[in-house]
Amino acid sequence: AALLAPAGQEEAEDEEDEGKREEEEEEAEAERDTRQRYEELCGSLNMDERAREEAWLNYQSMKRNYTLEGDSLHWLACSLYVACRKAVPTVSRGTVEGNYVSLIRILRCSGQSLIEFFNKMKKWEDMANLPSQFRERTARLERNFTVSAVIFKKYEPIFQDIFKHPQEDQPRQQRGRKQRRQPCTVSEVFQFCWVLFVYAKGNFPMISDDLVNSYHLLLCVLDLVYGNALQCSNRKELLNLNFKGLPEDFHSKDNKLLSEPPCIIEKLCSLHDGLVLEAKGIKEHFWKPYARKLFEKKILKGKEETLTGFLDPGNFGESFKAVNKAYEEYVLSVGNLDERIFLGDDADEEIGTLRRYLSTSSGMETAERVQMKYSLQEHFERTKSVGIATPLTGRKYVKESDPCVSPLSIATYSLTRLHTMLTGLKNAPSENLEHILRACSRDPSLSIANRVKEMYETYCQRTQVQGEPGTFSKDIVGKHFRLAEVLYYKVLESIIEQEKRRLGDVDLSVSDFSWSGTYEL
Repeated sequence: AALLAPAGQEEAEDEEDEGKREEEEEEAEAERDTRQRYEELCGSLNMDERAREEAWLNYQSMKRNYTLEGDSLHWLACSLYVACRKAVPTVSRGTVEGNYVSLIRILRCSGQSLIEFFNKMKKWEDMANLPSQFRERTARLERNFTVSAVIFKKYEPIFQDIFKHPQEDQPRQQRGRKQRRQPCTVSEVFQFCWVLFVYAKGNFPMISDDLVNSYHLLLCVLDLVYGNALQCSNRKELLNLNFKGLPEDFHSKDNKLLSEPPCIIEKLCSLHDGLVLEAKGIKEHFWKPYARKLFEKKILKGKEETLTGFLDPGNFGESFKAVNKAYEEYVLSVGNLDERIFLGDDADEEIGTLRRYLSTSSGMETAERVQMKYSLQEHFERTKSVGIATPLTGRKYVKESDPCVSPLSIATYSLTRLHTMLTGLKNAPSENLEHILRACSRDPSLSIANRVKEMYETYCQRTQVQGEPGTFSKDIVGKHFRLAEVLYYKVLESIIEQEKRRLGDVDLSVSDFSWSGTYEL
């Protein structure tokens, strides 16, 4: 027995060693397969050697320290994106941020949806302990995507209200290259309008991740494109003949072209839940100056003085190409999401996502499509920039009572309620509040006025940086602050009245700290 024991033990050890060797061989084989897939990914992206090697080494480091669940190529895509966004030395311009590789191309080649990418990227940032600046950029990227996803769902029905359905386009006749250019189609206008919107949105950082402002910018773009469509010879082939914003004589035979395109901002706001004052402010202070610059740079071809003519047959083709090219350069230079992805036939698969309003409906949805819709809805509910949830309301634990309620309608409704509540009030103490303040042993009116003035100066500095693209104009800053003043004095008076009822006839000047605290609230 003593002799047999060592023999049995040696046999068990041999089996254990054999098992380890097989496991190591399997791991090595999986590693070789991953490396091969990674090299194919980098080859399809034409990735530079620096980013390629850095991303692989970072992936290897993460794999040693953490368990990376799921497709290894998806984690490598996260590592690649981080490597691509680092400063790159150039021959003529010193260093530039990023190596001009598109995020959408990385995701397409790695077979990963946007929502999957954002979920994995959050984990990668934690594991790699990436700097806060990079995390903020990724968070902003996600907010921009979420805002655009919500707005695109609104864009399609609004477009169909103004223009004909793209499926009504007449097939084009084949013509020689030297023959006269053909008028634009509804499908082309649909794509052009969206690209023009996302290009403009990206150039205004204070608008791009704000749902309501972005929505009003979309209405401004539609307003301009509609005005240009009215000037086209084929306007009746482009416009929806039942649109309520058409000129009165549009259907008559004597219909004449207008010298200047009409403004339909008010009509669009009334039909599609916009705020007229907010939308007109965006149009005057952001959109019109920006559109004029596009004409000056020859990105839009036409009449610069009236901002028209870019839908004419002689101008549309060049304008469409120029806008697409300018937007693509912008996306590659700053590493933003290419939001033309919403226009693609494979948008559902690439985003993880949306129901297509303009696609032909089969009357049934596949299980994969239903799952994608659920995935996006879940994503919206987790995103703080769109969903409304506070510790006090517990809103996140309650289902929406109205299935038609959208984040956009919630936001616009809240703003409408605020405007209604403040209508008729002035940005100064009411007679009742003035009487209460004068009755104090130490009249705090002057200190309150000084604090309001300090707050105004601080607000202007933070929201109106000289030379900074996309910052608010002085007029809009003043308008926003006046609303804040009106709300401040209204809330202050309400708080004082409640305190008087609770405490009785006491001298409130001893609580001088409350005057500033209320304003900050």
